[in-house]
Amino acid sequence: MPEKISCKSHDDTFAIGEQLGRELQAGDVVLLRGELGAGKTVLTKGILSALEFDPADVTSPSFALVNLYPTSKFDVYHIDLWRVNEGSDGAFEVGLDDIVAEENSVVIIEWAERLGDHRFGGRVVDVSIEIRDDDSRAIWIVQNEALP
Repeated sequence: MPEKISCKSHDDTFAIGEQLGRELQAGDVVLLRGELGAGKTVLTKGILSALEFDPADVTSPSFALVNLYPTSKFDVYHIDLWRVNEGSDGAFEVGLDDIVAEENSVVIIEWAERLGDHRFGGRVVDVSIEIRDDDSRAIWIVQNEALP
């Protein structure tokens, strides 16, 4: 059952990211879904803040496709599939299988809907963000355990 959270501000979205970041384990994949400006990168900044990485240094990897943020706990790969053509294999274009195979990493993927039916072997946290108005958001979080 998805957990629904109402956020009334940018700071609330950041705080949800911090809470999520404290719960992450090596091998986890976080899928972020939501329209442009929904707060996917804000949530990511919160996650990295919880991992003691300066959120001011977190940027959307729209042009680079992948940013690596080394933290004291594990490496965080931040992937943005916005620029990946919808008809292509987004996972292949960013080398996702190799990234996910790294033992001491967490992967955060913005625009996860562009992955199609790609499946992961580890724990997946699926986050959907819906814009309610200029400042408020509805966030749904679903955690799926590793596949057998």
